Amino acid sequence: MAPNPFPAAPGDMGRRVAKRRDELGLTRDEVAARAGMATSYLRFIEEQSTAAPGPGTLNTLAAVLDTTVVALNGGDADLPPGRLGRASAHARLVELSPEECWSRMDDHGVGRVAVTTPGREAILPVNYSVVDRSVVFRTAPGSGPAEVIGTEVVFEVDHVDEALSQGWSVLVRGRARRVEDPETVRYLARQAYTGPWPGDDDRSVWVRIDADAISGRRIDVP
Repeated sequence: MAPNPFPAAPGDMGRRVAKRRDELGLTRDEVAARAGMATSYLRFIEEQSTAAPGPGTLNTLAAVLDTTVVALNGGDADLPPGRLGRASAHARLVELSPEECWSRMDDHGVGRVAVTTPGREAILPVNYSVVDRSVVFRTAPGSGPAEVIGTEVVFEVDHVDEALSQGWSVLVRGRARRVEDPETVRYLARQAYTGPWPGDDDRSVWVRIDADAISGRRIDVP
């Protein structure tokens, strides 16, 4: 096999192109064909930090990937969701069934856990996984998320679709407990899609939220 002429050293824009392509379930060949470019050039864009495609190429890629040039360039990375959308005149709020709630949470993602203890109230983001209809996450001893252990908590996940001005939100209510059994810890580690984004340093505490109730709503736009 010939050596790769473009050693992998992706830049931020290239990573966003590759991530969006993966989200859509498209191969490089498919995206390249739709964009009218060589697959080797798309690989160069995705893998090289020095890649600097022109405005025309970026506009074409954004159209093929059903996104925007601003998003590919990371211009909206530090902005809250919902800035681009406007309310629809015919939107309606729909209750989600428990099955729909679990389906939308899928098996992993980023959610928020509410911490309410004496002298502290906070809503903190965590990388979670859904394992056997429970929410699990890993954190550090003494950290904010670890304070929920032994308490009744609320865990929330949501999604916003800027283009259609719609979205959904799911709430899980239950008791949080620390998982200490070594075999169970190993099982959860195998099931988890990723480690905590802030890093693995001393994040050795596994927290499990056993769901007593789950509910959700979505905004539908006909």
